[in-house]
Amino acid sequence: MQVMMNLVLVLQLVAALTMIGLVLVQHGKGADMGASFGSGASGSLFGATGSANFLSRSTAVAATIFFIATLALAYMGSHREGGIGSGPSAGEQLLERAASPGASAASAAALPGASIAPAAPASAASN
Repeated sequence: MQVMMNLVLVLQLVAALTMIGLVLVQHGKGADMGASFGSGASGSLFGATGSANFLSRSTAVAATIFFIATLALAYMGSHREGGIGSGPSAGEQLLERAASPGASAASAAALPGASIAPAAPASAASN
């Protein structure tokens, strides 16, 4: 399971880096391939439509792969054995444990200064 999780993580990182690169290569509205290289031949590299169609489809594919990898990592992270949610008190909340009667004595002893008795009132000390 750990090997599969690592493979999906690598796939997600590659998709993220690809998406970053593709977004940085794309130009704003109205800019074409020729404008970025300083010539008038805008359709020479990617055809008559320019690079917008190719780059936008490639970005969509990379985003889809990234999204699927993210969902797979979330699913595998929540269903792995020995994770955060496993153990004898998996469904028990921290506040429920602290509020239980048996835990109050143990938690009071663990607090710093809990063994110090409260100070007596001034009227009781003078008697």
